[in-house]
Amino acid sequence: MTEIVLVGCGNMGYAMLKGWLASDPSLSVHVVEPNDALRQRASDAGAVSVASADALTVSAPLLIILAVKPQAMAAVVPAYGKFVETGATFVSIAAGTTIATLVDLLGRPSPIIRCMPNTPAAIGAGMMVCCHNDAVGSDAVELTTRLLQSSGEVEWLGNESLMDAVTAVSGSGPAYFFHFVECLAEAAVKAGLPADVGMRLARQTAMGAGRLVAEAEDDPATLRVQVTSPGGTTAAALSVFMQDDRLKNLVEEAVLAARDRGVELGKGG
Repeated sequence: MTEIVLVGCGNMGYAMLKGWLASDPSLSVHVVEPNDALRQRASDAGAVSVASADALTVSAPLLIILAVKPQAMAAVVPAYGKFVETGATFVSIAAGTTIATLVDLLGRPSPIIRCMPNTPAAIGAGMMVCCHNDAVGSDAVELTTRLLQSSGEVEWLGNESLMDAVTAVSGSGPAYFFHFVECLAEAAVKAGLPADVGMRLARQTAMGAGRLVAEAEDDPATLRVQVTSPGGTTAAALSVFMQDDRLKNLVEEAVLAARDRGVELGKGG
């Protein structure tokens, strides 16, 4: 039986837990979650749930997934250092927390995987990007990949320094997309549509466009050209977005701001 430990079962941890158990019901997942309601939710999903690391009954888990907020890592991680000696590999989904920081918190050289997931993992449509140090074995990489694939696509990078850029693009990216949908719905109201109709149009358009860009053979630029008739309505709107690279520059500024904040978090800022 494959035994793993999930530390923290908030929204992202719970989404991952559900995906794992749905894809492999024989998996034995032990959850550590101090919040009573969240711990009960994990138990109802099929996990063995406890309130603290000291209450764990598993002695040699293959993976320990750290799904707590970056600011909580220093208080939480040291309690799991004992599992280094039993052969556990540690998988962290905390933005900005470096492999070196995790090794320091565990108190000894340790096999560490960093993963940056995003919230669409909750519906099996996430993007999980990972990297690892040299102490991680191929079996741990294979198991981690298999678990994460239950929540979406998985990409491995060979350079940890790229993880802040990953956080800025796919980790934080859904929030940018959600905000665009908000803005599109609000613009619909200003154009004369009822608010509920405007939101329905914005949501369905975003969903359809997202599916099309994911499933079509053409790249996004080609799809844009295909829907843009010269002198038409779409061209009029795109002229606002694209004049002087207006939208492009704004998106680049936002992504770089997110990346730079990730770097600051990694330094304890």
